[in-house]
Amino acid sequence: MARLNLLEETRFEKVPVTVVKDQHIASKIVAKRIADLIKKKQIKGEKAVLGLATGATPIEVYAELVRYHKEEGLSFRNVVTFNLDEYYPMEPTSKQSYVKFMHEHLFDHVDILEQNIHIPDGTLKKEDIAEYCIAYENKIGALGGLDLQILGIGRTGHIGFNEPGSAPNSGTRLVTLDDLTRRDASRDFGGKENVPTKAITMGIGTIFKAREIILMAWHTKKASIIKKAVEGEISADVPATYLQLSDNTEFILDHDAASELTRFDTPWLVKDCLWDDNLIKKAVIWLSTEVNKPILKLTEEDYNSHGMAQLVTEKGPAYDINIKIFNQLQHSITGWPGGKPNADDSQRPERAKPAQKRSLIFSPHPDDDVISMGGTLIRLVDQGHDVHVAYQTSGNTAVWDIDVLRYIEFAIDFNKSLGENVNKLEETYEKMRDFIKRKQANEIDIPEVRDVKAFIRKTEAHAAARYAGVIDENIHFMALPFYETGKTVKNPVTDVDVKMTVDLLQKIRPHQIFAAGDFADPHGTHLVCFNIVIKAMEQLRKMEEWAQNTWLWMYRGAWHEFQTHEIEMAVPLSPQEVTRKRNAIFQHQSQKDRPVFPGDDEREFWVRAQERNRETAINYDKLGLANYEAMEAFVKWKFEAV
Repeated sequence: MARLNLLEETRFEKVPVTVVKDQHIASKIVAKRIADLIKKKQIKGEKAVLGLATGATPIEVYAELVRYHKEEGLSFRNVVTFNLDEYYPMEPTSKQSYVKFMHEHLFDHVDILEQNIHIPDGTLKKEDIAEYCIAYENKIGALGGLDLQILGIGRTGHIGFNEPGSAPNSGTRLVTLDDLTRRDASRDFGGKENVPTKAITMGIGTIFKAREIILMAWHTKKASIIKKAVEGEISADVPATYLQLSDNTEFILDHDAASELTRFDTPWLVKDCLWDDNLIKKAVIWLSTEVNKPILKLTEEDYNSHGMAQLVTEKGPAYDINIKIFNQLQHSITGWPGGKPNADDSQRPERAKPAQKRSLIFSPHPDDDVISMGGTLIRLVDQGHDVHVAYQTSGNTAVWDIDVLRYIEFAIDFNKSLGENVNKLEETYEKMRDFIKRKQANEIDIPEVRDVKAFIRKTEAHAAARYAGVIDENIHFMALPFYETGKTVKNPVTDVDVKMTVDLLQKIRPHQIFAAGDFADPHGTHLVCFNIVIKAMEQLRKMEEWAQNTWLWMYRGAWHEFQTHEIEMAVPLSPQEVTRKRNAIFQHQSQKDRPVFPGDDEREFWVRAQERNRETAINYDKLGLANYEAMEAFVKWKFEAV
């Protein structure tokens, strides 16, 4: 019976899928599978032939394999590896080279024989590539084929670098990279313009010949492409869908990457559900959107014909469910994000007391505050709250080099106008100019350049916060050490980062905190900064009573928005407030027009924010709520009980 239930639950899925709690557990599962294969082959006196992937996804798998070698004596002397791909052209000593990646994360730490390592050669002459690719295939064939191929998946649906349009029988070859793939790689190369346009990759046909294939994916940003790969029609537009044709493929996902699969996203379509309040809210909003009706107009027929008959039977009638969800949404709307003084707050998102709150807004980068919640920030100030903004990082990697020179040129001229000696400044300017002229892609800036970039972002943040009405003494620049490396890949968080956050929280003792819950940030900084805040608050909640009464609201907006069913506080903005928010964002001149790291959204940040806020308002309107110009959305963080 359990097997039948599982088949029903996964009936939309066209390939076997294993979902585990997080990437750490998943990586250990994959690493054990590889280790067991190696040991099995050793017992038989055979070689284990592995197809390996690069990128962020398999890093923890390789770390676990290194642990097996060092702590459990796993030998790699019988292992032969073939990597999926390599950028072209690419020197093996380059920071972005997959040769360097594999040696740093695996090969340099185990006893694999150098002659058993095979990675596509990015230094070949173009006319030699075709012959080289045939030889690469022949080497795999001579060893009897790949025993196990591990894969990641790109947001284009590529496996290896088999981009949309690749044929299912394709072999190892030179390919042209999709623009989205190059944008995703831009941070590693110091800008998309430095990312190679081509790569050498194993073909889909080559991958298919492996006796076992494991595709891994972590994080929400992979959820949409995973849904297409697992549940979509087989199509050259999404090369990973070809894996549906394989009898020896398994997808291993964390919960976030699997979140858009039908069994998790709309479970009522595949099984009977335990209807708690959150699932009911999500389902009713989904139904309203699906049939294009306001919530209060949904009928029992709508419920029954869309897989929700069980809900009506258990919790109905339909109109009672409609009223309940409509009221929940209505109560989430408030023009008083700091709480409405002297009002009944039993149906409001925030508490009425104290009437004037200390509000602390944590901003991972120097512009996330105004981009994501600028309207709410302005309203908190206007309503008399003691508003603080804490900029957690300097954001100094996201400034164009040309802006550095422009600001120093201004400083030289300004100091000259005051009759000041500018010899030292001019000397530093020439040093910077010489460095920038010879700077290599993704090279770490010299300290003087990093400082100026940080100063640029600091002054812009000051200007934006002041425009929003925050007083100077309430503007805090933290420059958390994990970020201040000068590199796009940051250091691990330490106790120092958490201690600095604890100290600031103790100084302010906020009644409410706002922190970026926008974990789709492609650089990962938002999630790191959020976790630092959570660690700091968890410490304080054990020590100090005021911290137990502090609420934390998550905001989004720079990268994507909360879904309507998730929203617990929606702050409506008037047309005038939208304009004020936009003007605050405009103070960040270094991020206007074209920021250094725009992600895969080509729109300027102010346009993204404005359109997302408008879309939230439209969604509420379509559900039958009031029609506002725009809305900023928030979700309350649930701390564990002390």
